[in-house]
Amino acid sequence: MKQNDHFIFSTGVVAYPIAFVLLIWFVFWFEVRFGFDFNNFGVYPLTLKGLRGVVFSPFIHGSIQHLYHNTVPLFVLSMALFYFYRPIAWKIIVYGILLSGFLTWCIGRPSYHIGASGLIYVLVSFTFFKGVFAKHYRLIALSLLVVFLYGSMVWYTLPIDESISWEGHMSGLLTGLFFAFVFKNSIAKPPKYVWEAPDYNEDDDPFLKHFDKDGNFIENIEPEIEQEQPKINYDYKENKD
Repeated sequence: MKQNDHFIFSTGVVAYPIAFVLLIWFVFWFEVRFGFDFNNFGVYPLTLKGLRGVVFSPFIHGSIQHLYHNTVPLFVLSMALFYFYRPIAWKIIVYGILLSGFLTWCIGRPSYHIGASGLIYVLVSFTFFKGVFAKHYRLIALSLLVVFLYGSMVWYTLPIDESISWEGHMSGLLTGLFFAFVFKNSIAKPPKYVWEAPDYNEDDDPFLKHFDKDGNFIENIEPEIEQEQPKINYDYKENKD
């Protein structure tokens, strides 16, 4: 993939996040409309039955407020993921759901852990750390934007509220950091300049030739090789008349 192919807008950048958000809203509507309660399909740590929540918990929410607060960051972050990290976007989402859910199952309190917030923390963590590690100016700018918008979320990885699954948040944060180290290929690389090339020789640099070894500007530079003047040959015939 070429360097410029990484940041190309496509329909999937918007369509996939919208589809995912609509899916979790449909699940909540289905619960309310038909009187179901899917909370017991969430992650219940250290139980065999609770393992099913590793897959299902991101689509289950306890209230309309819970769903609303997860919708906006999930949509924004997933759009950024599909635009800036399109080749690995699905891997981050699918593996992020599974790994963060499994970590929650390992360290969580004996309660049902539900909601897409674990995946949101995966996206926040991955986007921030990957931008820093990649050293690409666009990805670094994205990292700074994520910190500005969602930096305060880091406090909810601590047990400051018993009604919030800080274990799920912490699992998502660690998963995103892990992915930032693991996924090294198929991402935009920082631009390479001429002087960064392995075969670069500063003696051949046309700009540096205007300065001496002490950094003083040289006004007149004699060309190393004089250009050969073109020769003109005339063919003529003598007029004998």
